[in-house]
Amino acid sequence: MFAYHLFLLYRYLNLPHKTVMGFENFYREIWVEKTMKVSKADRRELETALAVLSSNISAATFLATVSLTLSSLIGAWLGSNSDTVFRSELIYGDTRSATISIKYICLLTCFLLAFACFVQSTRHFVHANYLISTPDVDIPVDYVTRAVIRGGDFWSLGLRALYFALNLLLWFFGPIPMFISSVVLVLLLHFLDVNTKPVPHHHYFDKITGHHRSSVIV
Repeated sequence: MFAYHLFLLYRYLNLPHKTVMGFENFYREIWVEKTMKVSKADRRELETALAVLSSNISAATFLATVSLTLSSLIGAWLGSNSDTVFRSELIYGDTRSATISIKYICLLTCFLLAFACFVQSTRHFVHANYLISTPDVDIPVDYVTRAVIRGGDFWSLGLRALYFALNLLLWFFGPIPMFISSVVLVLLLHFLDVNTKPVPHHHYFDKITGHHRSSVIV
């Protein structure tokens, strides 16, 4: 899982149009540009844009709450030393108290990381909401775009932390379930993360890669 995400990070930074996250950022850039051109008189278009951001804020807030709740439950379980469930003879692997504590801490770290990422995602989307709600003010479009894209990036990081947490959860039942889960998740994520659709030419990819392309990126 870790090696796959290093590979995905490399592709995202160097070949963004080959990843779904880069593909989504491309259309976020266009969406922000179109939204910032809306005048205050066109309240319907402005309200639609704010509703889009509000839905993202609600989703990020919900997942942040779920992550914090699970972190609290794991912390309470860790403090109670109730690890007899994972010391059964049916569990393959090391079932010593120290090993189980390490597993708890790793799982807790993933949920806390997810919580932090979703909170940052909410922060950036709220900031973008303030900026977009005043489109007639001389606010640089790149500033709003950066807030929206960072919100989306933190959202993706939060989801990745939850994916890692799923692997660590299966680690409690032994290394074999964890390995099988890792293989299945890598195959599934690779299928979901790869973009094969051509992206229409836009200055967004020219800006982040430093190259100029023709009408279609292939």
